[in-house]
Amino acid sequence: MSMVPLYLLGAAILALLVLILRFKFNPFLALILTSFGLGLANGMAPAAVLSSILKGAGDTYGSIFLIIVAGASIGKLIEESGAAVSVSRTFTRFFGVKRVQLAMVLTGFLVGLPMFYNAGFLVLTPLVYAVSVETGFPIIYLGLPLSAALSVTHGFVPPHPGPTTIANIFHADLNLTLLYGVILAIPATLLGGPFLSRFMRNMKNEPPPGFYQHREFREEHLPSFGISLFTILIPVLLMLIGAIVNLTVPAGSKILKASAFLSDANVALMIGLFVAMWTLGMRRGMSMDGVMKLVVAAGSSVALLLLIIASGGGFKQILLDSGVADVIKALAARSALSPLVLAWTTAAFVRFAVGSATVAGIAAAGIVLPMIPGSGVRPELLVIAVSSGSLMFSHLNDTGFWMFKEYYNASVKQTFQVWTVMECTVGTVGLIGVLIMNAIVGPPPPKPVTQVTMPTAVVATR
Repeated sequence: MSMVPLYLLGAAILALLVLILRFKFNPFLALILTSFGLGLANGMAPAAVLSSILKGAGDTYGSIFLIIVAGASIGKLIEESGAAVSVSRTFTRFFGVKRVQLAMVLTGFLVGLPMFYNAGFLVLTPLVYAVSVETGFPIIYLGLPLSAALSVTHGFVPPHPGPTTIANIFHADLNLTLLYGVILAIPATLLGGPFLSRFMRNMKNEPPPGFYQHREFREEHLPSFGISLFTILIPVLLMLIGAIVNLTVPAGSKILKASAFLSDANVALMIGLFVAMWTLGMRRGMSMDGVMKLVVAAGSSVALLLLIIASGGGFKQILLDSGVADVIKALAARSALSPLVLAWTTAAFVRFAVGSATVAGIAAAGIVLPMIPGSGVRPELLVIAVSSGSLMFSHLNDTGFWMFKEYYNASVKQTFQVWTVMECTVGTVGLIGVLIMNAIVGPPPPKPVTQVTMPTAVVATR
């Protein structure tokens, strides 16, 4: 077996890093150029390379664009209406001062389910300042549990871009991925948040000057806790119910068919969006024009992200069509390491190099994809293994690193001690969790031969 395709893949990854880190290319363009170069280097004709990239990008974009735009729109309505503030204040009052960290965890977890990490961080961090003033606890002691919850939901749980795209690349059941992700997110959040923050209690950081001039919501202007929580959870509950029904209801049942439709991520997110437009928008006096402006703004905010994800799909397709995938598959079959460990390690390496967890997860998924057929591992667990690895080793090239540093008024050393250690903790717990869950749930059920021997055709149907 020739190792040349593997060497060319290594060179392509190196070129990707140089384009992003040295020449400051956007990951979208860097992935397109790298994919084209890798295809040509492996002997593909230019027209075939272009066709492969367009096919992979189109398949990937078509499978996730509605999910991501709808999710971003729900997040925008949650932000602008004050629903996240309503949930946070209610939890803080309910749990009291002694358990205020648990309030931060639950707020971050619930708000983080539909909202992207950056949006959730910016919306909720001012509340950390306020709670810090009221309770006397340091902002890092309160903010770390919140950041851990937001990071874990962003990394482990669909419909966030990373796990959703990886699930589509792996042809994994999205609802089952959500179920596994929520289960494993709980220990990861608790260990990376409240437990780890006990060692940070002596960090007496103050809010940075001028950062505590956040948008103030008067209590009477906020949506109620019940409405806020209901709206936030609708898409996730529909998807979780679908996963449970799929595991418990006999095949061919009408209930199963109805559940499969309603729990489809595209349908669940769109239902959630329409409900949010009413409960957090028009029901509270907002005009349809105002609601639509928020939806348009949300769509605009994820346009570049969608391009990056699509270009990652093109990179994945080049790996399949150029023959690189066959070499990776053969090497993986010889390895004594678990496919879960290999997937996690690959994503962790790419994360260290490129900084962005989403980019790292999508790039690693394309590399790992050939390992799936015959691996004996459920693709849903491989999704979480890659997602967990993509959270590892956050440092100076990650925007999340700098956001935490600035908003918690931390030094670079403190940010490594707090943020980087937290990200490595949740990523490691994720790996341990999928290994344990793999031992519990066992191998995937048998699939038709065509789905195992023709991975390109399978991906094309997504």
